[in-house]
Amino acid sequence: MRDHSDLQSMNERSLAQQSAVRKATFSPGEVKSLRPFSIWEISTFMFNVAADTLRKKLADDPSLPQGHTEEDGRQRWFTLHEINELRRRVRFRGKTLLPDRPKGRAMRVAVSNFKGGVGKTVVAQHLANAAALDGYRVLVIDFDPQATLTHSMGLVEVKEWNTVWGIMCRDLCREADRIAASYDDPDDCPYPASDELPEDVQSIGAQRFQDFIQKTCWPTIDIIPSCANAAFVEFASAQYRSVHKAWSFFGCVARYLDELPDDQYDLILFDCPPAIGYQSLNAAFAADILYIPSGPGYWEYDSTTSYLGQLGDAMADISEGFGDLAEDAGIALPKRFRDIRLLMTRFEAANPLHVAMMGAFQNVFGADVCRHPIEMTRAVEQSGRFQMSVYEQDYRMMTRDTWKRARQSFDRAYGEFKESLLAAWQDQPQPQRMREDA
Repeated sequence: MRDHSDLQSMNERSLAQQSAVRKATFSPGEVKSLRPFSIWEISTFMFNVAADTLRKKLADDPSLPQGHTEEDGRQRWFTLHEINELRRRVRFRGKTLLPDRPKGRAMRVAVSNFKGGVGKTVVAQHLANAAALDGYRVLVIDFDPQATLTHSMGLVEVKEWNTVWGIMCRDLCREADRIAASYDDPDDCPYPASDELPEDVQSIGAQRFQDFIQKTCWPTIDIIPSCANAAFVEFASAQYRSVHKAWSFFGCVARYLDELPDDQYDLILFDCPPAIGYQSLNAAFAADILYIPSGPGYWEYDSTTSYLGQLGDAMADISEGFGDLAEDAGIALPKRFRDIRLLMTRFEAANPLHVAMMGAFQNVFGADVCRHPIEMTRAVEQSGRFQMSVYEQDYRMMTRDTWKRARQSFDRAYGEFKESLLAAWQDQPQPQRMREDA
């Protein structure tokens, strides 16, 4: 017979191995760093100009970042910081290299599906990386206690109070005090104020909103991380709801993000857990766009169908059963998304089953299915194995054509994602502008 002690022992052994894997995957100091990018990559995939044209710009203006040349002297390499400096200062035919950035707050996108293995984290990671290389400032929020996105961003030591669980605790304290203050006599309030909540909740509730945000190896990508200990957030949230029945538990992350300055980020991406619970509902209620990855098999199709139904039912139940509570908290119900998209992942164009399933998705969901699926390539497989996106992989580690094919697959998917993003952004009541600072 085996009990919880066996699970704990297995966890300890796995953590030891995990450390060894990180040492092999990242640098010897277990600190992940972002590689530089070549002129060929920058000109071909980022600036969309001829490499010789970019070289001439650099030669004509020595004050521009010049990168560094490796020993063979055949290629110059630039950091992302240097690339962003070029974006700010260089124009080709009078056209800026800065991305479109409509006014207003950052757009929020939830990558969600409760079927494991469909590529939620891979999609979230690659969209974040692609957006950063496109010149956007990105915040990623890891809602998943498996913390795969957190690890892929190079964070290995995360405390549970610095995760979404901490944000929910902080929100409970703030909401408890707001509700208590709404009574003429606080003693008449039937709900506890923050100083009556459990001590651990109070201590976390004292954190500032910027305390949850951590840097990554990408200079323009920050993260609110996750960790294995955050798995108990579902149990803790149920406990907090019983303590304070007027707490709008589904609005915690939305309220938190509303505290961020509008110009701190351009894009906020959520990597959601493979379940519908307190965390995934918070992600849904905070998101402007819902991105649903699905593999090309029947079981993925079946699971995606169930996910749509169960998430829809859960959000309908909240709209019907928590209307007064939401109105009191300033939350508009029913929750409305500016867009919902389905993205096929692990797709093989030569596989008849994959082609047939893509057709089935398109027949059912029509234009909501992304035109460009994520293709399964060797570089994509390695991105999961080594916790490095295609954008982070050095194309010299494989044949250039293999790397280029994978990069182009994600670039096409990102380009379509950006179309949806900008369309939703421009749907806001503010006029569009070009952002002149990165």
